[in-house]
Amino acid sequence: MARTSKPNAMQTMTGETPGPRTLAPEERRQMIAQAAYYRAEKRGFASGDPLADWLEAENEIDKQLTEPA
Repeated sequence: MARTSKPNAMQTMTGETPGPRTLAPEERRQMIAQAAYYRAEKRGFASGDPLADWLEAENEIDKQLTEPA
């Protein structure tokens, strides 16, 4: 049996379910760049792959943006 949850405040006020957050491509790129930088900083900027940092950050940000609030 599927379990239904209570509507949140936004759903109650608007009657709609909020979708994934939409933002400008430049805002998304900036979020990814910042997350990639923090990954490199966490390892001391040593022996890493900037492309791998970027791709991992991109996956992380895209996941955050598509998860329901």
